[in-house]
Amino acid sequence: MSEPITATAPPAPPTRAPYRWRWAALFVILAGEVMDLLDATVTNIAAPSMRADLGGSEGTIQWMGAAYTLAMAVGLITGGRLGDIFGRKRMFLIGAAGFTAGSLLCAVAQTPEVLIGARVIQGLFGSVMLPQGLGMIKEMFPPAEMGKAFGMFGPVMGLSAVGGPILAGWLVEADFWGTGWRMIFLVNLPLGLAALAAGMRFLPESRSPHPLRLDMGGVALASLGGFLVIFPLVQGREHDWPLWAFAMLVASVVVFAVFGLFQSRRSRSGGDPLIVPSLFRKRAFTGGLLTGIVFFSGMAGFMLVFNLYTQMGLGYSALKAGLAMAPWSAGMIVGFGLAQPLQRFGRRLLQGGTLVMALGVAGVLLTLNITGTHPNPWQLAPALVVAGIGMGLLMSPFFDIVLAGVEEHETGSASGTLTAVQQLGSAFGYALLGTVFFDLLGGVPSAGSFDQAIKVTLWVVAGMLVVTFAVAFLLPRQARENAEAAH
Repeated sequence: MSEPITATAPPAPPTRAPYRWRWAALFVILAGEVMDLLDATVTNIAAPSMRADLGGSEGTIQWMGAAYTLAMAVGLITGGRLGDIFGRKRMFLIGAAGFTAGSLLCAVAQTPEVLIGARVIQGLFGSVMLPQGLGMIKEMFPPAEMGKAFGMFGPVMGLSAVGGPILAGWLVEADFWGTGWRMIFLVNLPLGLAALAAGMRFLPESRSPHPLRLDMGGVALASLGGFLVIFPLVQGREHDWPLWAFAMLVASVVVFAVFGLFQSRRSRSGGDPLIVPSLFRKRAFTGGLLTGIVFFSGMAGFMLVFNLYTQMGLGYSALKAGLAMAPWSAGMIVGFGLAQPLQRFGRRLLQGGTLVMALGVAGVLLTLNITGTHPNPWQLAPALVVAGIGMGLLMSPFFDIVLAGVEEHETGSASGTLTAVQQLGSAFGYALLGTVFFDLLGGVPSAGSFDQAIKVTLWVVAGMLVVTFAVAFLLPRQARENAEAAH
C-alpha cells in the first residue's frame, strides 16, 4: 500500500481564499487513493485463480504484485515533479486515465506476460496520479481545515485495507457474467471514469512557481538497480540459481553505487538530483530508509504468502481467504487509533509496535503448532489482530519521525524517496518471501510441505521484525528531537 500523502509540509498562506470546490476535489483525490489501495492488495487474493486461468510459473504469482510495486516505486520519486512542472491537475488526470486503461488491459489479458505488463502500466500511471494530491490539498485548504482534510485519509485507507481483500474474494467467487478474477480490475473502470469526470470539473489548476527539473538519468539508474535485485530473486529459483542470478545481484550493488555518484555530481553541478544527496548525511533519514525497506518487505511478503497458504494449502475459497485476512486489517485500524494519543513516545512507540507485531506473528506460529495442518479462520484471527495492531502502532509515527528533521528544500525529495522505498520494500518482500515459500513447497506440494513452508516463512518475517527493531535505534527518539537536530 502506498502512502503518498504522509509528508508534513508548510500550510498554504493564510491570506489565500479557500478553494470553492475543495471538498469535492478532496473526494476526487481520495478516489485515486482507493484505486491504488485496492489494486495493491487484490492480486494477493486472486493470484491462484489468475494462474489457474492463464497458466505461468510460480514466479508469475510473485510478479503480479512485484511488477506493480516496483513500477510504483520508480515513478513516485519523480511523479511529484511532473505535477510541479506541467500542472498537478493535468498530471492527476493523465495518471487516472492511464491507471484506468491499465486496469482494462489487466482485465482482458490472455497471457501472464500481458497481465504483468499491464500491472507495470498501472504502477507507473499510479505513481503519476497519487503524488499530486498533497500539493493540491496544500493550496485548496486553509490551515484551519488542513487537519480535517488529511484526517480523511485514515478512514479511507482503513476501509480499503479491510474491504479490499474481501471485495476481491467476493468478486472472484461470484464470477459475474463469467468474468471470474477479471472483475477485480473491471471495477476500476467506473471509479476511474468518475474520477476523471469529477477531476476535470472540480480539481484546481495548480503547479509549483519554482519546479525542479527532471532527472531522467537518475530514474533510469534507479529503475535498473531495482530490476537487478527483484528479477533474480523471482526467477533464480525456477532456474536452480544459475550464475547469472548472482551476477545480477552483484551488478545491482554497482548500479546503486553509480546512482549515488551520479546524484552527487548532478547536485554539485547545480542540477536537480532525483534524491538530494544531503539527505544521506542525516542519520535519521538513512535509518528511516533502512527501517522502512526491512519492515515493508516483511509486511508485504507475509501478506502474499499467507494468502497463498490459505488458498493453496488450506483449500480456502478466494472469499474465505479474504475474510481470513480481515482481522489483520482490522487490527491495523485499531493500532492507528491507539497510536494517536501516544505520538509523543516517538521511536519507543514504533519499536513497541514492532514487538507487538512480532508477538502476533509468534501467535500465528503457535496457532499452527496447536491446530496442526488445518486451522480455521477463527483460530487464526486472534494472532492476526495482534499483528495488525502492532503494524498500526509502528506505521503511525514512522513518517513523521523520519521526515521531521528534513530541511524545507529537501522535503519533496525526502517524502518521495521514503514512499518509493516503501514500494520497493514491498516488491522485495514479494520476491524474497515468495521465493522462500515456493522453494520449501518442492515439486509436489503436500499438506505437510505447506505447513513447513508457512512456518519457516513466518520465522523469516519474525527475523525481519527483529532487524526492524534494531535498525530503528538509528531514528531519533521523537519527531521534535529530529527537527531540533536539523536546525
